[in-house]
Amino acid sequence: MPAQLLSQPNPPPDPSHIPDSILSLRVDVPKNVLSSNELDSIRRFRRAADYIAAAMIFLKSNTLVEEPIKPDDIKHRLLGHWGTCPGLVLVYAHLNAIITRTNLNSLLVVGPGHGAPAILACLWLENSLATFWPKYTRDRQGLSALIRGFSVPGGFPSHINAETPGSIHEGGELGYALSVSFGAVMDKPDLVVCCVVGDGEAESGPTATAWHAYKYIDPAESGAVLPIVHVNGFKISERTIYGCMDDKELTALFVGYGYQPRFVEELNDIDQDLASSMQWALDEIHKIQKAARSGNPIVKPRWPVLILRTPKGWSTIKSLHGEYIEGSFRSHQVPLPEAKNDPEERKMLQAWLESYKPSEVLPNGEPSEEVLSIIPKEDKLKLGQKKEAYAAYEPIDVPAWIDHGVKKGTQESCMKVVGKFLNLVTHSNPTSFRIFSPDELVSNKLDAVLEDADSGRNFQWDPASRAKGGRVIEILSEHTCQGMLQGYTLTGRTGLFPSYEAFLGIVHTMMVQYSKFVKMAHETTWRQPVGSLNYLETSTWARQEHNGFSHQNPAFIGAVLDLKPSLARVYLPPDANCFLSTVAHCLRAKDYVNLMVGSKQPTPVWLSPEEADRHCIAGASIWKFASTDDGLEPDVVLVGIGVEVTFEVIAAAALLRKLVPQLRVRVVNVTDLMILGPQGSHPHALEDTDWDALFTGDGESDGKGRRYIHFNYHGYPVELKGLLFGRQGLERVTIEGS
Repeated sequence: MPAQLLSQPNPPPDPSHIPDSILSLRVDVPKNVLSSNELDSIRRFRRAADYIAAAMIFLKSNTLVEEPIKPDDIKHRLLGHWGTCPGLVLVYAHLNAIITRTNLNSLLVVGPGHGAPAILACLWLENSLATFWPKYTRDRQGLSALIRGFSVPGGFPSHINAETPGSIHEGGELGYALSVSFGAVMDKPDLVVCCVVGDGEAESGPTATAWHAYKYIDPAESGAVLPIVHVNGFKISERTIYGCMDDKELTALFVGYGYQPRFVEELNDIDQDLASSMQWALDEIHKIQKAARSGNPIVKPRWPVLILRTPKGWSTIKSLHGEYIEGSFRSHQVPLPEAKNDPEERKMLQAWLESYKPSEVLPNGEPSEEVLSIIPKEDKLKLGQKKEAYAAYEPIDVPAWIDHGVKKGTQESCMKVVGKFLNLVTHSNPTSFRIFSPDELVSNKLDAVLEDADSGRNFQWDPASRAKGGRVIEILSEHTCQGMLQGYTLTGRTGLFPSYEAFLGIVHTMMVQYSKFVKMAHETTWRQPVGSLNYLETSTWARQEHNGFSHQNPAFIGAVLDLKPSLARVYLPPDANCFLSTVAHCLRAKDYVNLMVGSKQPTPVWLSPEEADRHCIAGASIWKFASTDDGLEPDVVLVGIGVEVTFEVIAAAALLRKLVPQLRVRVVNVTDLMILGPQGSHPHALEDTDWDALFTGDGESDGKGRRYIHFNYHGYPVELKGLLFGRQGLERVTIEGS
C-alpha cells in the first residue's frame, strides 16, 4: 500500500473501550467571548492569511488573481506545505485577538515548521515583515514580492528559520517545539508561550517526554506554556496516532500527564470555540500563577492544554481525480501539483483562491480595516516583533575564576572544582543562568551546585525542591534538556548542559539544527547576539572503571567539528585550573557552540592558575617542565590533547628521557582544538609561523631535518586527521586516539 486508503475525508477515530465517564475530566466552556465585530474581523484575517499562504505556494504573478490564472502565472516548481497552514493561521489570528484584548506578553512557537507560508502571511499582515525586511512592505508591491519570492532563491524558505521574525525554533526537524517553549518561559514570569504541536510531531519521542516539562516550571518565578495540539489527522501519507485516538483516549492521555484538556473541534463555530478556549486557558494560567506568587502555591497544578481538531488542508479543494484532498494526506504539501500544465487543475486553483474573496480582505493589495482591527496596535506586542525573540541577551556575571583556582602539583577532580565555581555562578545570576542535566550531576561530581536550596534542583513535583528557586533542571531526557537549553538561550539567558560523554550524541541533530538557526541569524541585520550553547562532557571513555565499553564514545567532538567554523569551539582542558578558565570563558562567550571535555576523576594539576590562564588564552603551549631542555631544538614533539592522554604523554616523555637520553623531546599540550586547522580555516587556527614555532617546521626550510610529531588525542583519530588536513608536513605526523 503506497499511501493511506481512505473511505472518506477527515475520517473519525474508531471508538475506544474506555468508559464514557473519563469525559467528565475534559473541560467545557461557554462559547461567548467574541463580539460580532471581533468574530467578523477574525474570519476576515483568516481569509486574508489563508489566501496569501496558498498564493505563495503557487503564484509568481497575478498575485491577487485579478484575471484568469495563466500557466506563466504559476511557479515552475511548486514547493511548500499547505496542510498545516489553515490551522496555524487560525491559532495566529486568535492569539492576535487575545493579545489585542488583554495586552498579553506572548511568543508563538510553531512545531509544524513546514507551515512557513501561514506564519509569513500573518507576519506580513501585522507589518512585522516590513520592519525587518523592508522589501516586504504592507502594500501591493510588498505582497507581490512575498508571494513571488517564496521558496525561490532570494526569498523565504519553506520552513520557519531565523529569518522569520518572532521565531526561536528551527522548523525543519520535528519534536522539539514543546521543550524549547518551556525553556523560553523560565525566569520570565510575564511571558506566555503559545506552542503549536502538530499531531505528526506528537509521535516523536522528544515530544512525548516534553509533556512533563511543566513539572519543572515554578509559577512564582517563571511564565507559562499554552500547548495547542493540532490534530489534523495525517502525516505525509498516513494517518497520525493522535488522529486515530478518540476524545476519551486523548483525555485519558493528557489527564495522565497532568493537564486539563479542552477540545476545540466545533468546525461550524470554530472561532468562538477557540477564542473561548484560549481565554479559559489564560485564566487558568493566571489562577495558578497568582496562587504561587501570593505564597499559597497549588500543589501539582493542572495546566491547560488545547486539542484542536480541524481537517488537514482545510478550505482547499475537496477532491482531485477521484481522490480526497481536503481532510486527507494529499493536502499535506501541494494540493494541485500539476496546476501549471493541467487546465483543469488551474481552473480549480482559480476557484480555490477566489473563494477567500481577496478583493474584500486585501483591497488593492493592502489589508482591510477589519483585518487590521485584531492586530495589536503597539509593535512591542506583535508576535513578530517581540524583543524576547531577537534582542534579549544580557551577559551574566561570571566570577573571577582565578581566585578559586587550586594548587599546582596537587591532585584534583576537574568536575569537583568546576562544580564549586558553578555554584558561585548560580548565586551571582539567580534569574539568568540555569543548568540542564540528564540526572547525572552527582555521578559527574558536579554536585557542589546542589549544596544550597536556591542553587539546587527545581523539580516542582518533589516537595524537597519545590518553590526553592533552584537553578538545576535534572530530567533523564537529553532531548528535553537540549530543547529547554535552546529556548532559554535564544530568549537571552545563559545555560550549561553537563552530560556523560557517551550520551551527548543523543542530541546531535538537535545541536546541528540549532547551529543552523544561529548561522542564519548571523546573516540577518537585526538579530542580536545570544549566549553560547555550552556543553560540559565528562565521565569520559578513558576512565570507565565500573561501566565499560557501553559508556565509551567521544563522537560528539566530531559532531561539533563539523559545524561552521564561525560557530564551533572544542576545548579539552588538561587540568582543573585550565577547566576553570575554559568554563568562565565559555559562559561569557556569545553565539558559539562550546564543547568542553574533561575528567571527573582526580588528576594532576599541572599548571598554576596564572599559568593556566596564559595557556588557555594561547590555546596551546610548550610544557617546558616535561620537555628536554625546556623543549629547545627537539628531535620529536609529543602532543597531548585531553586529560588522561596528556598524562600518558608526560609519562612517555619521562620514560624516553630515561631510556633514550640522547633523544630531545618537546611536550606540547593543546587545550583549544580549533587552533590545529590550516591557517585561515577557523578564527582560532594558528598562523603557519606560530604552528612552526609550536610543532617545529618541516625540516627542509630550516635545514634541521625532519622532526616527527605524535598526537595523543582524546577523540577519534579520523577527526584529528580531518582537522589537520591542509597543514604542511603531515607525513611526519602520527596519531593515536580513542
